[in-house]
Amino acid sequence: MSIPLIRKPSLRERRSPEQLWEHYLLEKELAATLMAAPKTERARLYSWAYEELFRRIPHHPQLRIKASPEEQSRRVAQQMSLLRPWLEPETIFLEIGAGDCALSFAVAEIVTHVYAVDVSATITSAARQPRNFELVLSDGTSIPTPEGQVTLAYSNQLMEHLHPEDALLQLTNIYRALAPGGIYICITPNRLNGPHDISRYFDDVATGFHLREYTSTELIAMFRRVGFRTVRQWLRTPRGHVAIPNLVSICTERGLEHTSPAVRHRALASRALRWLQQARLVAVK
Repeated sequence: MSIPLIRKPSLRERRSPEQLWEHYLLEKELAATLMAAPKTERARLYSWAYEELFRRIPHHPQLRIKASPEEQSRRVAQQMSLLRPWLEPETIFLEIGAGDCALSFAVAEIVTHVYAVDVSATITSAARQPRNFELVLSDGTSIPTPEGQVTLAYSNQLMEHLHPEDALLQLTNIYRALAPGGIYICITPNRLNGPHDISRYFDDVATGFHLREYTSTELIAMFRRVGFRTVRQWLRTPRGHVAIPNLVSICTERGLEHTSPAVRHRALASRALRWLQQARLVAVK
């Protein structure tokens, strides 16, 4: 069988076209089930879908990273570098979509307490856990932590995995978990140069577990609707983090929306606009 790849896999992708196709077919099937499910069923299905994916796709990248100390250390170091300016000894940290919890374990060495929220126990299983660490299983939208205590919340590549009808509810629950003045750092791929899930090799729009990909403009509006006092897109530079004026993000994205996908991909790959490849938002309650 000839595998219908429409994009060449990156050098980091170690799997064969046949394995990518297997992953794509299953993820697309499970995603379709989630998208079609009524709200009352999705709370159960989120956990089921991810458990099923990890069970049936043993070559899934997240499982490989979990088994590779080198890859895991590299990813944790990158995220710790991003988070360090906001981490203090008195910080109460919340990671939503904690995965293997390696980042949460690293943060636990610095802060007072860490809550790690995820829908799947398979990817989060670990023999030893720090004393100030707490793993909390969610139904996909709930944040089962004490209300108004978290000072720094963080999610990386999470929001795009939620059903569009559930994203606002989860964001509302994150807002409730935050203390006054608490900060939520949200990183999610930008829709304008997607798709970013397994369907990027086969489709022009996300059809896998990225149930909806967003632009920074869409997210800024959503965060404001929930009640966040300030929301900024942040750019990481050698000299530190720099806030991008919202008007710059919004106008740039509106301009790109009116170009072809090929032009958008080339523009966002340029050094000048590379900061828009992902939405990196810092919101203050």
